[in-house]
Amino acid sequence: MARERHVVFRRYLDAVGLHGLAGAEAAGLHATEWYALSLLDLEGALTSGELSARTGLTTGATTRLIDRLERAGYVRRAADPADRRKVVVEPVPDALADIEAIVGPARGRIAEVIGRYSPAEQEVLFDYFARAAPAYREASEEIRAATRGR
Repeated sequence: MARERHVVFRRYLDAVGLHGLAGAEAAGLHATEWYALSLLDLEGALTSGELSARTGLTTGATTRLIDRLERAGYVRRAADPADRRKVVVEPVPDALADIEAIVGPARGRIAEVIGRYSPAEQEVLFDYFARAAPAYREASEEIRAATRGR
């Protein structure tokens, strides 16, 4: 039973990962660019340092990532209103509509799946999502920390 659950969960995670890769490819982006764009969509404007910390990229790699996203029209650089010496990266709303067109059909399918659950079951699902996301981010940081300097 435990092995079956493990396999089911792994297949779920693989499908989510595959969907992210397919979305990135459809948008002409690398997986890290796709993730950075999702961060900006969810969080709003971030400094390049914040984006670097959240993606796990070096500052140089983050600058190149921002350059690519800016050239593609997905983000723009703006002065930080709190500190004019800093630059923030903000998503371009019209460009995000293109992303929504790519992922919209899958979001609709997932909404149908979730809609099959009772409100109480949905509460459990969303409690899991809320708790699992930070756990996966922490696990990702642990992996990065363990592999730095190799």
